[in-house]
Amino acid sequence: MPKYLILKHYRGTPATVNDVPMDRWTPEEVDAHMAFMEAFGERLEADGELVDAQALSPEGAFVRADDQGRGPVTDGPFAETKDLIAGWYVVDVDGWDRAVELAGELSLAPGAGGRPIHEWLEVRPFYGAPSATGD
Repeated sequence: MPKYLILKHYRGTPATVNDVPMDRWTPEEVDAHMAFMEAFGERLEADGELVDAQALSPEGAFVRADDQGRGPVTDGPFAETKDLIAGWYVVDVDGWDRAVELAGELSLAPGAGGRPIHEWLEVRPFYGAPSATGD
């Protein structure tokens, strides 16, 4: 079965329907969101579709080595993934349509007021997996 990345973003996507930042949610709303995410991952694991799921810490830096293998470490001025990528699911599913279906379910995670976020998620095939265009 082909593998797909379902990528969660902090920003850089169109606004969600329930566009209240998580830092303004109540503790109960955060708990409900996290419980949804955990149950989603557990279901994928039970179905044999989960390869990996991770949430990312906002800390991080860019590193690049020079010719001697020493690298500068910088916190900018680049568009940094620590500001953009919140986490991901790697799924091993029957194809593109199933990956999109799972992303649609994940998009409905609860947010402020317990209402679905309708979060935009990025779905990307790993090389060799069929995409929406069949390429």
